[in-house]
Amino acid sequence: MSTPPDVVRSAYAQLAVTDLAAARWFWVDMLGLHVQHEDADALYLRGTDELTHHSLVLRAGPVAALDHIAYRVRAPEDVERAGRFFAELGRPVRRVPAGAGTHGVGDAVRVVDPLGFTVEFFHGIARGERLIQRYDLHRGARIARLDHFNVCTPDIPAAYAHYRSLGFGCSETIEGDEHELYAAWMYRKQTVHDVAFTGGAGPRLHHVGMATHESHQVLHIADVFGSLGEERHIERGPGRHGVSNAFYVYLRDPDGHRVEIYTSDYYTGDPDHETYRWNVHDDRRRDFWGNAVIESWYKEASPVLDLDGAVQPVSESVLDESAVQVGADGLGIVDGTKG
Repeated sequence: MSTPPDVVRSAYAQLAVTDLAAARWFWVDMLGLHVQHEDADALYLRGTDELTHHSLVLRAGPVAALDHIAYRVRAPEDVERAGRFFAELGRPVRRVPAGAGTHGVGDAVRVVDPLGFTVEFFHGIARGERLIQRYDLHRGARIARLDHFNVCTPDIPAAYAHYRSLGFGCSETIEGDEHELYAAWMYRKQTVHDVAFTGGAGPRLHHVGMATHESHQVLHIADVFGSLGEERHIERGPGRHGVSNAFYVYLRDPDGHRVEIYTSDYYTGDPDHETYRWNVHDDRRRDFWGNAVIESWYKEASPVLDLDGAVQPVSESVLDESAVQVGADGLGIVDGTKG
């Protein structure tokens, strides 16, 4: 098997949205992402700490969906390595020369991975102005950077094995009593994750995770939505996760795409970093305070487009985490007894 590409980190997501003006209101006016570039049918956005051109692209389209996720690789040669690696797996591979794909991105390879997701690998990308200390531009959720992707897939062990073959470490898992794998958090940069897998029908995008620096900024953005009478966009939280220890709130954009505003996870860069394993029956795994996880969070997610822009078919999951939940999660409980 060919050498896999040396992935540095999760780099950007491109979402298809049905109303670009409504998307701009949510992601720019409310959440505070910086507009790096725009044209008639797309917005290129980034956080205040990011020095690359963008971490989120919103492109107008007929169906709200994930167009692709993208990882930055360490060297130009790794773009070609990605092409060879996925070609040997028998997966669709498309080379995207600089200027022919996403604005600001150099030569890239797009593939449909074994999980059914369209994934781009690139090295070169345009730079952006340093905004770290442009406090006059910091607003909304004070988003610093893209942190992670969370994807829904029906086969968590297969997802885990695929990303291990790409050199990803595993920070945390949710497992059954017989060590059945219900969810996994995997990383290349030295945080809890660049990608996580939520069990369920897939391929679908569960959410894009955006990092902010402090927990009060998570509370602040919830207050902003509430003060404007837009609280319907708040789906879950604020709260603290058991897995990752992060403080969070989940919001839904006008098309239903989910974003997590996320802070306070931890360092994973030691070479002997050990995986922390949660039991699926532990009520604290999804919310450390034991607050309920609502059904939409488990069941709803964005569809995924293939290389030609067609919606990928979805397969049902074998293991369903919500089906075994007890206690604070609420699902599976009827009149105080497990349903």
